[in-house]
Amino acid sequence: MLTEIRQQHALELVRAKGSVSVPVLADSLDVSEATVRRDLDVLAGQGLVDRIRGGACTPRAQIRPEADAHSFRIVAAQSSEEKRRIARVAASLVSDGDVVALDIGTTVFAMCEHLRHLNITVVTASLAVVRALSDAPTIDLVVMGGMLRSNYESMVGVLTESCLRQVRADVAFLGAAGVRADCSVLDSTPSEVPIKRAMLDISTRSWLLADHDKFPGSGFLEIAPLTDFTGLVTDQRPGAHQLSLSPDSTLEVLTP
Repeated sequence: MLTEIRQQHALELVRAKGSVSVPVLADSLDVSEATVRRDLDVLAGQGLVDRIRGGACTPRAQIRPEADAHSFRIVAAQSSEEKRRIARVAASLVSDGDVVALDIGTTVFAMCEHLRHLNITVVTASLAVVRALSDAPTIDLVVMGGMLRSNYESMVGVLTESCLRQVRADVAFLGAAGVRADCSVLDSTPSEVPIKRAMLDISTRSWLLADHDKFPGSGFLEIAPLTDFTGLVTDQRPGAHQLSLSPDSTLEVLTP
């Protein structure tokens, strides 16, 4: 296993459980305890974990009393009209017979009400999407397994990524935390980034859903360059200072 991938998996386990011992990590990753200790030292040096006796835990700075206020249900309930308009446009890009990969974001989730009448297959790691579409009579749901990220009602981790790479989708819809002027599409949750990358890899077409607040938004982990997507669905076309596309770019930008 490549060092970067192994360290990413170790980080996912720490984030999911809050704290993990060296022996447990060594067993989960099938490596020596000495290797695990070196990996944890690297992650600690990057500020991603705190080293504790015999293992590692989530950094104290990331354990905030207000964290639950950002749970999926609360964020989804506060969904703006801009996001709902973006979702309607995105849903119009789906046709009967498509295999559709849906990300875990609230804007992508807002597409569900506009997809219920279609005869499609939906591939997702979002439990919110599963609930919203489970009784749609003409939709087949393919649900990715993995480790539950409970506050955002999504499945993450090595198993989720592995499941995704077993399927192929006609079109994928993804969200992100931010988009920089240099076209970097960013997120701030390490366990979600590999899942988003896998969705891009398995899909013939892919669309980023991002309202105007996402330019530049936030995030520190690059998912992919925006130019790797088929197009962008947003509520306001970004200005040249917000998004610098080359003159020969084929990226489609759709607005309501």
